[in-house]
Amino acid sequence: MIRRIGYVLLGALLLTGCGAKKRRTTQRNGAPVVVQTEKPTTRTTSDVDTEVTKDLYPMPADPGRFERFPISDTEEYIETFAEIAQYEMRAFGIPASITLAQGILESGSGRGELTLKTNNHFGIKCHTGWQGEYDFHDDDAKGECFRKYNHPMFSFRDHSIFLSSRSRYAFLFNYRRDDYKKWAHGLRQAGYATDRHYPQKLISLIERYNLHQYDEDMVRGGLDTVREPKQYEVFTHVVEKGDTLYALSRKYEISVDEIQRLNNLNDTNISIGQVLNIRKEKAK
Repeated sequence: MIRRIGYVLLGALLLTGCGAKKRRTTQRNGAPVVVQTEKPTTRTTSDVDTEVTKDLYPMPADPGRFERFPISDTEEYIETFAEIAQYEMRAFGIPASITLAQGILESGSGRGELTLKTNNHFGIKCHTGWQGEYDFHDDDAKGECFRKYNHPMFSFRDHSIFLSSRSRYAFLFNYRRDDYKKWAHGLRQAGYATDRHYPQKLISLIERYNLHQYDEDMVRGGLDTVREPKQYEVFTHVVEKGDTLYALSRKYEISVDEIQRLNNLNDTNISIGQVLNIRKEKAK
């Protein structure tokens, strides 16, 4: 039975505020667990995404059992995170098979060094504008900055936002949600990875572990009732005098919350000259 990962902020995480990046590390079941010891100075991923996840994901019967634990192999990784990938497919239109294959590849099936210390399952670097927690890890260069999450579910959500909010990935959302081969090649084309064999690696994982079944389950199970993918237009808006998020939400037919999520905004304050990412469904 697929292990349910709670798509709500665990009680302990709710107490995590914002703060200096001082923390201590304990051990639970052989895996390190990050425990907050001071309130941070910026909003963490838990603060930013709690409102996003609470209406989409089911409350687990026993939240405590979803505390961080070591993954033993790829099969267990799939069992653990398949349902998360399906919920992300429902919310953002990214094939669950692609999300799972990327997670397996980028995180070493949840056992990679970076993932164990940051809960970062997709190797997403800090990038300009990132206001959450972070850690340093040797990758293409020594000591690069990577995003850090309080729980794996926030890594999966940030992966969805990362792909759906950047214009270079916009064309992917014109592909069918069950066409994992086009998505795999499209990710490489858009520059997600420098490895020229990246598409083949994703496709190999999907076919080896039958991950495309989770795309099909979304359709058969009624979670994704429209087989034709939604087509989105991704563009930017430069804030002018008199602009507010509410006014922009009405102008572009997008919710204020979505504008905030696409731009990592902690509140509704915007300034003249600020560049905002906007994403809206194309008219049929």
